Amino acid sequence: MTTIKSYTDIEQSRKLAEILPIESADMSWVSNGLGKPFARTIPIKGDPEELCGCWSLAALRNLLPVGIKVNENTYLFESHNTFDKSWVYRYYNEDDTSYLYCKNINEVDVCVEIIEKLHKLNLL
Repeated sequence: MTTIKSYTDIEQSRKLAEILPIESADMSWVSNGLGKPFARTIPIKGDPEELCGCWSLAALRNLLPVGIKVNENTYLFESHNTFDKSWVYRYYNEDDTSYLYCKNINEVDVCVEIIEKLHKLNLL
């Protein structure tokens, strides 16, 4: 049975914290005092125990632009679940050629991947 992630794991959260405004995180990773962090649904507000921001799938999706302008072309965002139950995220132009394309079984993972790609291209 596949576990469905609904928020970023701590490694993804640390990567995203380097490229996204912390205010876009809607959750926090905190220490439980036993050496293993856990996610909570309270946004970061200066709590001294907080380790890192954490993003829910909804927060990640809200960060994705609907359309981006590249070389005088507007690329539109599309997401869908495929026959093999993978998620596909892509930006494409009016000629239907993919500009950015990411595919993964878990929607959180594919969302993080496309955010990282957009950031590397200075489009986010």
